[in-house]
Amino acid sequence: MIEIKNLTKYYGRSCVISDFNFCTQHKESLGIFGHDGAGKTTLIKMLARAILPSSGHIKMFGSNADITHQQAKKIIGYQPESALSHSAMTVKGFLEFIADVRGFCGVNKRKVVDRAVDRLELRPTLKYPVEILPPGLKRRVSIAQAILHEPALLLLDEPTEGLAPHQKQAIRTLIKSLSSEMNVIIASRAPEEVACVCDRALIISGGRLLADSPVPDLMRSSRHYQAVTLAADAPLDLLALAVLPGVAGIEEHRQTPGTVTIVAMPGQIIYPHIIALIANRRWKINALNLEPGRLDDVVHHLSQEAST
Repeated sequence: MIEIKNLTKYYGRSCVISDFNFCTQHKESLGIFGHDGAGKTTLIKMLARAILPSSGHIKMFGSNADITHQQAKKIIGYQPESALSHSAMTVKGFLEFIADVRGFCGVNKRKVVDRAVDRLELRPTLKYPVEILPPGLKRRVSIAQAILHEPALLLLDEPTEGLAPHQKQAIRTLIKSLSSEMNVIIASRAPEEVACVCDRALIISGGRLLADSPVPDLMRSSRHYQAVTLAADAPLDLLALAVLPGVAGIEEHRQTPGTVTIVAMPGQIIYPHIIALIANRRWKINALNLEPGRLDDVVHHLSQEAST
């Protein structure tokens, strides 16, 4: 569906994207993860044709040639990381302006604006200027303008940045529903916030592709894969936990006293031993979670390896 070959971008003498290659499948949700400065936004902007690559090819949806700017306007929706332009407009005025730019008029214009407004639950905000909205609503307006024309590809750059936890959950739910209708590519410096809505992940650093795998496979390579997180009101016997078979270490959560994560040695299963210890000691546990792994671990580890 989308094929990227040898994509490279220079700013002056600085190479910010280097010989990038990947493909996506039909209606696949893809995450692009990396630290600040990794090249995520530059890559997203090239896919959106907001900036042109120095070399390489971007082919989409059966085209045998590079996608043009005019084609991009029709098949791509783009939510940028930066603030919306024309933010002095009301929400209604801004969305109608975007509909005009995309060539809609009359009944069709009202239809696409109403559909996006309802999809993003923006009707109570229509008369307010975009610039006075809180971050969560601004992000929803930004996504609304990106899906007005029902694109085949939706590009989201830091869609959960600066949002409260409940707002992030609402955005994740929305992305999940959109990914059943179109291809979605998400760039984020916080992979844990959006990994649950991604089928596959690319990890990049210094403009280079470090990994391209299904999300569960990457999480299994995390040092927290098969770790167990416990929460209790009373202090736990950390030494008793530390000497259990297969335990590599214990992490205390400074911001949530009484919560610890017991990390497993590679290839070891520690969950049954911890359950047995809890039963034997009759500990009162408020929460117990077996971790599937953390993408943050993988991004950090691969980025460190790439920089050495």
